[in-house]
Amino acid sequence: MTTLYEGAFAKVNLTLDVLGKREDGYHDLKSVMQTLSIRDDIEIDVGTGKPWKLLCDKEGIPTDERNLAWKAARVYCDAMKKDPNGLEIRITKRIPSEAGMGGGSADAAAVLRALNRHFGEPLSVMALAELGAQVGSDVPFCVMCGTAMVEGRGERLRKLPDLPECFFVVVKPDFSCSTAELYKKLDETEIAKRPDHQAMESALLAGDLGKIAENIWNVFDPLVTAEHLEMNYIKSIFNSYGAVAFQMTGSGSAVYAIVPSFEYAAVICNMLRENYPQVFIGKPV
Repeated sequence: MTTLYEGAFAKVNLTLDVLGKREDGYHDLKSVMQTLSIRDDIEIDVGTGKPWKLLCDKEGIPTDERNLAWKAARVYCDAMKKDPNGLEIRITKRIPSEAGMGGGSADAAAVLRALNRHFGEPLSVMALAELGAQVGSDVPFCVMCGTAMVEGRGERLRKLPDLPECFFVVVKPDFSCSTAELYKKLDETEIAKRPDHQAMESALLAGDLGKIAENIWNVFDPLVTAEHLEMNYIKSIFNSYGAVAFQMTGSGSAVYAIVPSFEYAAVICNMLRENYPQVFIGKPV
């Protein structure tokens, strides 16, 4: 039996635009995504000689074939015609669920990377990302990590320059959002403001944190903020204590701030922790 270890890194959307509904019922997206050091830890025992098993230290997470990590293992083994002779996947959860931070997708991506390494890396990172598209929309990006332009359903990736040195503070409020309902609302709403992806790319190329901050935008943010006024409270704390930008990630409900130093991040954390136990500090990775 061999035990594999892999980090599963959270993602945030620096930009997120919904371009329209596709014939298959999904929506075409365009988004600049960023991985953060906030992570789950994945351990995989390969060759247990027993039926597949998944364990998670957080209640409420599926521990059967509904879990994306399990699906990823199945997709990899089927695609590569590998028999692992029994698997046990153990997930130590830190990324909050239903937050727009890609926690399940990050776990799935970590499983793909770990198994690919175990079997001698037959697939390149991009080929592994392509395989990840069979598991979930955010999985391809979570396989690749870093900073990237993500398009289509999440399967089209283009690497972008790394973010300059900065810190993220991420807060997960108590409420969660229904992604399906948000898409429905967005389909019925005139989108007043869309992100300028060209400007964001230019800012990343220049390594200009101020310009990056100016171009952060998520079309879902106004919809969620209008229904949950506490989002304004969180953002006001961010704004008062040195954030250069703040925005909701994905379809929510986590909201993040970008700050230039750890000191600012620590102050914001202290201000919010009493009301929001799920508050995290991370760096771009």
